[in-house]
Amino acid sequence: MIAILGAGSLGRLWAALLPSGQCGFLPRLSGGELRRSFSLQEVPPETRCEYILVNSAPPFGANAPASRQRSRASRPWLAREVLRTPPMAPQGFGRDFLKASPGSGQARKPITIPALQSTENVKLLVVTTKAGDTLTALNDWLPYIPEHTPVVLFQNGLGSQQAVAERWSQRPILAASTTEGANRPSQDVLVHAGAGDTWVGALTASAAEHVTDVVQQLAATGLRVHAEDKILQRLWQKLVVNAGINPFTALLDCPNGDILGSPLYQQNVDGLCSEISLLLQAETSEAVEPLVLRERIEKVARNTAGNTSSMRADVIAGRKTEIDFINGYLVQCGERHGIATPVNQMLTDRVKGL
Repeated sequence: MIAILGAGSLGRLWAALLPSGQCGFLPRLSGGELRRSFSLQEVPPETRCEYILVNSAPPFGANAPASRQRSRASRPWLAREVLRTPPMAPQGFGRDFLKASPGSGQARKPITIPALQSTENVKLLVVTTKAGDTLTALNDWLPYIPEHTPVVLFQNGLGSQQAVAERWSQRPILAASTTEGANRPSQDVLVHAGAGDTWVGALTASAAEHVTDVVQQLAATGLRVHAEDKILQRLWQKLVVNAGINPFTALLDCPNGDILGSPLYQQNVDGLCSEISLLLQAETSEAVEPLVLRERIEKVARNTAGNTSSMRADVIAGRKTEIDFINGYLVQCGERHGIATPVNQMLTDRVKGL
């Protein structure tokens, strides 16, 4: 079984698309001792929601069907079309899924994912909790998970992954970076807003031998999953984009693309990118000019112009944001290296004040 810890948008996405009967959620614990086996009376028996596929472009990478790759070669414009997703695993409903919008009535399928009733046969633990909840959640559950079981962390930002790898350095701890788009406009609806890519790599020494197997297990969803030798570098790349988009969307209460013309963004983006450039050099020895970083941020903002960032969604829902693991993490890096980070500090403080 594949256990999923964290029943938010991303956790439900993986649960919905993994082969039916091969995964289940671990419930959130409220403290106290947990027996290795537990009953339906002690935990929610299942998680139900409706999966909706929205404007999901087909893959043209290594996992794409050969016919799709040939079509792209002969018709380059095809990649720009909004088409059907790749074939999905059985619980992903395969050919039944077409492009849809939340109100269209198309591609709406109910899904039910059970809560696991035992942790003894867990072969993979996928952790999709909020970054700030990860250490506590794993501290509650890992005593009941076999020590050889790979643990894959899907948290936004940076900081939580390193803390987990340090705390459980003898376990096979991996990290993942994903561009899959998923959100929940309501508690019982999951919207798969766009197909992306997921990269998985080892954080601890014992995890290296598990990367290939973990990639294969996650690829059973039909999503594009890749092994990554330099996962921290990949996480930094996503951190840069999140730091340049998420706080602005939260402060302005707008979708990603709308930040580009705002005075708040225009007045601060160059300073932000200058800070990140220095931090990248200090932390990873990667030299990237501030202008290049700005171009990366704005390319993603344009490509996801209508999307709501996770940080904006958290603010709207009244949840605690992950700002401490995005811009706040950059402030901490600055403190370690003696690099001033006034823009990151300002964004962190203002988001916390919302």
